[in-house]
Amino acid sequence: MAFCHFRNVKGTMTSKRKTHWEDVYRDKSPLKVSWFQQRPELSLELIKHTSIGKNSELIDIGGGASTLVDCLLDEGYSNISVLDISSNALDYAQHRLGNRASSVNWIVTDITSYKPSMKYILWHDRAVFHFLTDKADRVAYVSVLKEGLQPGGHLIIAAFGIGGPQKCSGLDIVQYDANKLMAELGEEFDLVEEASEIHHTPDAREQLFGYFRFIYRP
Repeated sequence: MAFCHFRNVKGTMTSKRKTHWEDVYRDKSPLKVSWFQQRPELSLELIKHTSIGKNSELIDIGGGASTLVDCLLDEGYSNISVLDISSNALDYAQHRLGNRASSVNWIVTDITSYKPSMKYILWHDRAVFHFLTDKADRVAYVSVLKEGLQPGGHLIIAAFGIGGPQKCSGLDIVQYDANKLMAELGEEFDLVEEASEIHHTPDAREQLFGYFRFIYRP
């Protein structure tokens, strides 16, 4: 009888991702990373366009040390979850928020293996999807998204646009326009709004981003 050894490729990829992002937030100030925004104006604008209630369940995927959570708390949103693979990134955000951090649900995990404990009305992602260069990871992400988003809920994804950067933080990325993103998400997501942004990094480089808002209609 022959015995085969199966390698846990997904687990290996997850481990590599976690190591990479823990190292980034250990070795570099979040104020100096290329994706840093003092205030995420376009994300906030698109969230406002959803007209969701201030106590609605919302989650920021790959939120890390982003200031989006600060701004949402300032705006009166009270049911916020922030998910990131890096505990170092979330520790930084919690320290920045001080006592207000206790009102946020912090989740340390890889999104491709996340098991949502609730249904969110809003799913925001400015930081993760374009890093998923492996098709299996994108399929896993969309599966988790469908499990965690309420019917009629809003999905806001920002990703590097076509002609934008090909790498970020030393990693390959996937560039997206609306059609390419819709092909990944499937027919259950209706595109209702899109916008573009030239993001200026802390070292004054320009990066092209596309922002897309969908409604989930399973």
